[in-house]
Amino acid sequence: MRLNALQSKVLLTTTLLAIGSGNTHAQSISEVQKIAKERGLSTTDLLAAAKTYTPTGMKDEYVIFSSGGHSGQVFVIGVPSMRILRTIGVFTPESWQGWGYGVGNEVLDEGNVSGRENRWGDTHHPALSETNGDYDGDWLFINDKSNARIAVIDLRDFETKQIVKNPLFINDHGGAFVPPNTEYIFETAQYNVPWGADHAPMSEFKENFRGAVTMWKFDRKKGRIDKAKSFAIELPPYWQDIADAGKLASDGYFFLNSINTELATGGFGVEGEKNPPFEAGVSMNATDYLHIIDWKKAEKAFEAGKYTMIKDFPVISLKDAIAEGLLHLTPEPRSPHGVDVSPKGDFVVVSGKLDPHTTIYSVDKIKKAIANKTFSGEDEFGVPVLDFDSVMEAQVEVGLGPLHTQFGPDGYAYTSLFLDSAVARWTLGGDYGKLNPEPDWTLVQKTPVHYNIGHLGAAEGDTVDPDGKYLVAYNKWSVDRFVQTGPLMPQNFQLLDISEQGTEMTVIYDMPMGIGEPHYAQIIKADKLHSWSVYPEVGWDPTIQAVNPWAPRPESERIERKGEHEVEIFMTSVRSHFTPEHVTVKQGDKVTWHITNTERAIDATHGFSIPVYNITLSLEPGEYAKFEFIADTAGTFPFYCTEFCSALHLEMMGYLMVEPAE
Repeated sequence: MRLNALQSKVLLTTTLLAIGSGNTHAQSISEVQKIAKERGLSTTDLLAAAKTYTPTGMKDEYVIFSSGGHSGQVFVIGVPSMRILRTIGVFTPESWQGWGYGVGNEVLDEGNVSGRENRWGDTHHPALSETNGDYDGDWLFINDKSNARIAVIDLRDFETKQIVKNPLFINDHGGAFVPPNTEYIFETAQYNVPWGADHAPMSEFKENFRGAVTMWKFDRKKGRIDKAKSFAIELPPYWQDIADAGKLASDGYFFLNSINTELATGGFGVEGEKNPPFEAGVSMNATDYLHIIDWKKAEKAFEAGKYTMIKDFPVISLKDAIAEGLLHLTPEPRSPHGVDVSPKGDFVVVSGKLDPHTTIYSVDKIKKAIANKTFSGEDEFGVPVLDFDSVMEAQVEVGLGPLHTQFGPDGYAYTSLFLDSAVARWTLGGDYGKLNPEPDWTLVQKTPVHYNIGHLGAAEGDTVDPDGKYLVAYNKWSVDRFVQTGPLMPQNFQLLDISEQGTEMTVIYDMPMGIGEPHYAQIIKADKLHSWSVYPEVGWDPTIQAVNPWAPRPESERIERKGEHEVEIFMTSVRSHFTPEHVTVKQGDKVTWHITNTERAIDATHGFSIPVYNITLSLEPGEYAKFEFIADTAGTFPFYCTEFCSALHLEMMGYLMVEPAE
């Protein structure tokens, strides 16, 4: 809506008051009117600016943890400002923090694939740790779809502490996701391969290709995945996709989409056969299968020794999974790409890309169908299939290309519509029906977004206690939204205000994401995060989250030669000085370098870099780091602080002298 002069004046005065300017005199109003006119700003624009503007000193209410796609990283974003606060190096080296350039190398090496160094990833689904089904702000987990890896990130310092490589499969998609108390991190295969990605011809797809879900045991005290207590469950060779863990009424279960129940093997190049291409072959069936897995039964089976070792990893066989009653299927809309559990855990929402409806399953009906063996039959691998009509609660027609669903506190659900480029708001039934004025299981509104939305995230929308208020649409295309910077265009994160009931749901911010291809995110209240402003003590080693006994202290700096070809350096950094300033070694020496930032002031970070030798560090206050290299190149190499830390920052440097070998 465009405004006349009087309306504009009233609105602008109100806006100034809302923003808290404290200055509503005629000159200020005139200035804002002038800006609004010059830029063509509408009522909606000004209101959106007031809702999202976060002045200096005011902090964001929420924090987004977003996957970084094929950047291999995680992005941390504030809401409502939509400002990028941090990039977390995960599967990919990140030079600002020195991740993979002197520190973190051991963690990155944990993720090597088939003995090969792997320094990229395709991060997809971050999962915040939970306590009683609510985000607790302690840990973040993220998967690498390209290489079937899971990373553990400590939210005290926002650094990656562990990477585990799945030995059974090569791709994952449904991970990471966690149960209400983070006992495990679940990771599901996607593009099925023979165990361990061994070779087998496509003609043996049914016999030798396998689906699976891995239950990685998480030790909260250590903050690490315990591989010795982890195991997998064999699944039929469908392509397992998105997953979600049950909570409250469905605690102990998790739910998993699948595609390619046709067992299609693709077209051109398949051993001379003329099969349909994948996009056709995997969409022939009218329905696919929702996997319903009782993970607590699976845990008991594992503890009872009902598993087989495959690739040195314990696997509950498909036969045993069926026998133990821990795996059931039920039909779901074909080509599904979304399964989401409601806040009370009483409903499971599934969306199929080729069906304009969301399909809602009742957890109570699922439990009764399992108990009463209300089966419509078995799949071709012998897995019992629950009768669809006996477990389905409702269907809501939301629009074209439904994908993912999030929840608010007021009985609303929100579903992304890829083909419609919109977010649908619709009502839940059951106990949620009394929370809003609209009828149960009804589409309320669709808000256009730009364009081709994939995932979406509501504030705390994956928890037992969602906040509502804000929703972020993670759009795949941006087309005409931003200044053209070449053919490669950014994705567009759009912030929606969902605080009002009914049809009020508006886009209030466009945020170009010019890094990677983010996929999914979770949004946590900022006050649940308890990150350190400085490390607890001088000499703190982030890899072990404790003081390292090797950490140099002031007046303990030294250079020690150990044998003919080994040198060990003990260095401290403080504004604006490295001690020692001169380090001399011989060509061919193995150099072990210890360095401590002795600062205790907040944000007194020092960088440290050595050219040629591919070393760059970020040393936060109190941090200790260790790196090693072979001094195989003779020469004179200035090292310096890469963080502008003081008025004498440029003077904070020294020389590494590598003497030529005789």
